[in-house]
Amino acid sequence: MRARAPASSANLGPGFDTLALALDLRVEVEVAPSDKLVVRSEGEGSDLPADADHLAARVAVEVVGHDRLAVTVRSQIPVGRGLGSSASLALAAAAAAGAEDPLAVAVRLDGHAENAAASLRGGLVAAATVEGRPVVVPLRLDPDYRFVVLVPDRRLPTAEARAVLPALVAHGDAAFNLGRLALLITGLSDHRLLVAQATEDRLHQTQRTQLFPESEALMAGLRDAGALASCWSGAGPTVLGICLAADVERVRDRGQELMAEVGVAGRALALDVDRKGLEIL
Repeated sequence: MRARAPASSANLGPGFDTLALALDLRVEVEVAPSDKLVVRSEGEGSDLPADADHLAARVAVEVVGHDRLAVTVRSQIPVGRGLGSSASLALAAAAAAGAEDPLAVAVRLDGHAENAAASLRGGLVAAATVEGRPVVVPLRLDPDYRFVVLVPDRRLPTAEARAVLPALVAHGDAAFNLGRLALLITGLSDHRLLVAQATEDRLHQTQRTQLFPESEALMAGLRDAGALASCWSGAGPTVLGICLAADVERVRDRGQELMAEVGVAGRALALDVDRKGLEIL
């Protein structure tokens, strides 16, 4: 069986571990019977060891209950860049292996729900774990939106990005984020209501700047180029520009120039939202 799932961009500024958006880069996983475990990988992530420790293999073996499987992964999603590669891979692998609840498998392995939820449902979602189970709510997303992602060649593991976050946050910072989150959800539903300040954040982006100092210049440059707002994508180091369809190619081209100007090797992509979510083939 084969399954496909899209990339995702989580947090979107103030929506830490809560909001995520599916983007039209996809990973496909095929799981078939075999005499022994065989793992093949093509595209993004093909430089990772193709063995029993591969995430897709671990998920498939857990779901099926044995390792006599051939697992093939074909991916367009950069690994370790803040585009939900682990969540989408786990979701697709679980579905391809025949899991009854692929989302539950992916959430258990990824640790939080929003990336896998966006990859499952497509579009924009809010997600949380309630009484041990993931709860997913689809949110309205203005169809005029497109997105620019600036994807550095460097990786930033999520564990490293989380390690710089404080265990406690100030009441004022929590209230700040709640206000910005309300602005963001409203603005994502209707581009006429989006203000650039809606993606401001005090819970994770500022703290993570030390891991990718160039991010501030890149985000500001995207806004100057015509993005309505900008933010980190997930735990980074990718940064995201929220654009209108009429402006996205111009912002993408300027984004590529910005990366060169600040000395960051990588690529700028113009992406649409993925509205299909998980597909089982």
